[in-house]
Amino acid sequence: MCGITGWANLDSRTPPPDGARELLHSMCERMVHRGPDSEGLMVTNGAALGMRRLAIIDLVTGEQPTYNEDQRVAVVLNGEIYNYRELRHELEKRGHRFRSMSDTEVLPHLYEEHGDAMVQHLNGMFAFALWDSRRRRLLIARDRFGEKPLYWGVFDNSLLFASEPKVLLAHPAVKSSLNLQALRQYLSFDYVPAPLSIYEGINKLPAAQILTLEDGKIETSSYWRLSYKTKQPPPSEAEAADHLRELLADSVRLRLVSDVPLGVLLSGGVDSSTIAALAVRASSEAVKTFSISFAESSFDESSYARAVAKFLGTDHHEERLSANLAANLVGDIGSWMDEPFSDPSLVPTYLLSRFTRKHVTVALGGDGGDELFAGYPMYRGHSLAEIYAKVPNILRTRLIEPLVRLLPVKTKNLSFDYKATRFVAGTKYDSVARHHVWFGSFTPDEQAELLTAEVLRNSDGDIYRDARLMLDDCDATDIVERMQSLDTRLYLAEDILTKVDRASMAVSLEVRAPFLDPRVAEFAASLPANYKLRGRKTKYLLKRSIEDFLPPFVTRRGKKGFGVPVAEWLKGKLRPLARDLLSPERVRRAGVFNPAYVTKLQDEHERGIANHRKLLWTLLMFELWHESFIETPRRIETSLSIRQ
Repeated sequence: MCGITGWANLDSRTPPPDGARELLHSMCERMVHRGPDSEGLMVTNGAALGMRRLAIIDLVTGEQPTYNEDQRVAVVLNGEIYNYRELRHELEKRGHRFRSMSDTEVLPHLYEEHGDAMVQHLNGMFAFALWDSRRRRLLIARDRFGEKPLYWGVFDNSLLFASEPKVLLAHPAVKSSLNLQALRQYLSFDYVPAPLSIYEGINKLPAAQILTLEDGKIETSSYWRLSYKTKQPPPSEAEAADHLRELLADSVRLRLVSDVPLGVLLSGGVDSSTIAALAVRASSEAVKTFSISFAESSFDESSYARAVAKFLGTDHHEERLSANLAANLVGDIGSWMDEPFSDPSLVPTYLLSRFTRKHVTVALGGDGGDELFAGYPMYRGHSLAEIYAKVPNILRTRLIEPLVRLLPVKTKNLSFDYKATRFVAGTKYDSVARHHVWFGSFTPDEQAELLTAEVLRNSDGDIYRDARLMLDDCDATDIVERMQSLDTRLYLAEDILTKVDRASMAVSLEVRAPFLDPRVAEFAASLPANYKLRGRKTKYLLKRSIEDFLPPFVTRRGKKGFGVPVAEWLKGKLRPLARDLLSPERVRRAGVFNPAYVTKLQDEHERGIANHRKLLWTLLMFELWHESFIETPRRIETSLSIRQ
């Protein structure tokens, strides 16, 4: 696991500028947290590659950049190539010679054999940059699901790329200015979806895409898309469960390869428990598992994690945390999260990563299970929304919705009043907008009240256009599978995987996701929809495939999520910070939000009239980012200040 950066000139004959190596080093310094073990630099005519390394495989000879035999192809990699041994064996049979045992070294040789189609052969999580000095050509690519990030932009006739935006901001040609269209997306989704970033001129390379620069021309293309076409005839449930278990077991086995200590992140839910159970079966040593607990009972899952660990016989580690400790970290987020990100589970994910890193360098997690096997309650919500739409309008507007507004406001995790309010809010929109209103924060109508006239005038209000285009690209016909497809490309890639990458890399922990093996994902997508969601039972086939390996309560529990008591924090511990950053004076000075509307949200939340936790948290996370990266960009820091 590493961080990568560099550039390629649009005119590939351009010699390196004075101080190029020092500049590349300063960019690498912005991501020491991603790779504390070593630094690798290459500066040549037309291009530069830099990286910071977290040594995982081949600790001695696995330094980067890595090259082919004649050193005309150079590569830097962030991530892991899980099938590198098989690829290396095939390449050696074709006459390629290797200098190390690292997974990165297969990439330049694979490029020699297959060109850009090399990505089709990779099973891994990766973002890499490859410089072909023969053709004066740059190739950058991301893995199929977007586990590893990659940002890029063209500045001063050079294409710059990096694992994090703040690395690009170290380059003197890059200025930090707010992208208003990205702001609209952030307010709706809780994150900025690719290809935009929150910075004007900086783009994200979307998952499963490659970008090339040759002869001054930049081209991007997709190399993979998950297909939901059902196999005819589909396997029986028993056959499908057996095959799924075999695929998952092999995926876990591949991801247990490491030259450093390894463990499993365990919440006690279906996904993480499945990974832990399969890791125990594949490992010859006791598997270490890790969880955190909270004093607030509606957010705490630690008893389930302990029970699963006891059942499996793992070496379990748990850290008990107070809400105050977690809340104290919130003010630091703006110094290391260089894009606004309003999923509150970033906080416990960071805390769990920090605790886990005290014991191991690599951890397996359960990310991807909800998207692949229909684990979110919103999937069933679409069927309920269709039923609700058939209720006469007069009953909905004059009876049901007023009754929902009269429900007592609770602050517990996923309380009934909160779910009912979000459900009703989403039903007035089409399926795409509705889905993201349920997941996200500000509805289009709420944005019209929140944003200043200038921002509204200079941005596009069709926030969900790109999401609809993604849905048009999906080959599923079932509404649940279509939403799964959308969530895989948006929520999984831009929220879940971004959160895990940033939180874990802030403390130099590598997290691997066995569910995101392409073989597992493609098999899951090919199955009939009712193998995944059956009535009210989510993840039907996954639960069936693993039920003999786990205690019965695991497959019977409802989904809880990885939350923190944000609603209470905004009334107590975080109230001074929120009132300061969202004060009318500061909001008015920034010229982005309507101060009166922001104050109204705060007042109603603090008085218990409404639960505006998502809206206020989204605004607070934006202001923390804005303060660090727009108002005072020289305050940009690495995450070293919070790794203690």
